[in-house]
Amino acid sequence: MSYAAVKIVDVMKKPPITVQPTSSVLDAVKIMHKEGISSVIVTSPEGKVIGIFTERDVVRIIAEGKSLHTMIGEVMTKEPLTIHEGEPLSKAVILMTEKKIRHIPVVDEEGKVKGMLSVRDIAAAYKKYLEHLEEIGGE
Repeated sequence: MSYAAVKIVDVMKKPPITVQPTSSVLDAVKIMHKEGISSVIVTSPEGKVIGIFTERDVVRIIAEGKSLHTMIGEVMTKEPLTIHEGEPLSKAVILMTEKKIRHIPVVDEEGKVKGMLSVRDIAAAYKKYLEHLEEIGGE
């Protein structure tokens, strides 16, 4: 097992948890709580990524005094960076580090959402890799 050979599709969260831009902030937060996740992908009716809504957005909205009944489409990060499911995990690590983001929607060749990759997923994959190294190293 080579860490460099690990693909995003192997470690991303699937199926993706999505909301519509007309969903309220409150509805999105309830979904995030129920699913134990820190972000949701905002999609078009065609299943394409149009935004992302994260815990950081929740903090910002509360700090700005906005209503929890505000539509996600008004407060989401529009047109977020996405990555193809077949890319190597290392590419996601580089992009996420450079852009200082903790979540990146994963898409297929047609741009339809397939999953979400988070820093938590990357850490879990790296942990498995380290455990594999220990096994083959006999330590």
